[in-house]
Amino acid sequence: MYSATMSSSLGSSWGDSQGRLSHLAFGRSALFAGLSSLVFLCSGPSAFAEGSQDAAGADTNAPPAPCSSPESSQFDFWIGEWDLTWPDGAGISAGKGRNTITSELGGCVVEENFAAPELPFHGRSLSVYDANAGVWKQTWVDDSGGYLDFTGGMEGDRMILGRDAVVGGKNVKQRMVFFNIKDSSFDWDWEVSTDGGETWLTRWQIHYERRNT
Repeated sequence: MYSATMSSSLGSSWGDSQGRLSHLAFGRSALFAGLSSLVFLCSGPSAFAEGSQDAAGADTNAPPAPCSSPESSQFDFWIGEWDLTWPDGAGISAGKGRNTITSELGGCVVEENFAAPELPFHGRSLSVYDANAGVWKQTWVDDSGGYLDFTGGMEGDRMILGRDAVVGGKNVKQRMVFFNIKDSSFDWDWEVSTDGGETWLTRWQIHYERRNT
């Protein structure tokens, strides 16, 4: 039965609880105020100030946008739809193919989709400029189970991406060379060196012509 005594007891407990809660709330507020003052003293007013702005209202302290360096656009010439042709080469018959190159992930990644149905051969690659390393990096995979990784960049008017490999138990160097670069065409060589890069043999040469859309 709910009695006056119980009511009085509960009321007293409630009052005590309210008092403790008020005390805790006051203590927590004081603690937060103290911490804020400590941060201000340690960091100075600049910690709370907005970044400085130029006359146009832009934040002059903002970091540069990702992939906005000049080097990050060195592969822009490759972007587009391309018709490919190549002559007889070392183990490769004359043929033709198609390559579709797109800019992905906010312009940070160059994606390749290569198709040579006559061989038949299909492959894909992803290329990105590694600003920390100061080089371009590319990863290639294809429908023969191939996996290749390259590093490099522009050397004069040529884009060169290379790698070290072991072929037939021997150490070799392999590289791709993009050259004769124009708006609507360029040439691509697959080259191999067995003497540490002193001399290079061309194993596959592809001519690119931009596809008319």
